[in-house]
Amino acid sequence: MSLLSGVIVENDFSVSFATLCQCCSVSEEQIISMIEYGIIEPLEPHMNVTYWQFSGDCIIRIKTAVRLQQDLGINLAGTALALELLDEIKSLRQQVHSLQRN
Repeated sequence: MSLLSGVIVENDFSVSFATLCQCCSVSEEQIISMIEYGIIEPLEPHMNVTYWQFSGDCIIRIKTAVRLQQDLGINLAGTALALELLDEIKSLRQQVHSLQRN
C-alpha cells in the first residue's frame, strides 16, 4: 500500500515564482521557457521576475507539460501545441454538454 498526497488547487489561488518551481519540481529556467512558449503566463507579466505570481491553474498545466515531455518525449513546442489542443477539446466538450442539457 502506498500513500498519496496532494494539494487542492483553485483558479483564484495564486503562487509565487519560487513556490511554483518548488510545487512542480522544475527549475526557474524551465518555467521561463514554458512562459516563452505560451504554456503558462504570470498574472502580471510586466513585473520583475522575483515578484511574478501565477494562478493555481498553472500548477496543473506545468505538471501536465512535464508528463507530456517525460512520457512521450515531446519538446516544448510540441507540448504547447498538445496543451492548446487539450484546452480546445475541453471547451468543445463543455459546449456539447451545455447543448445536451437544453
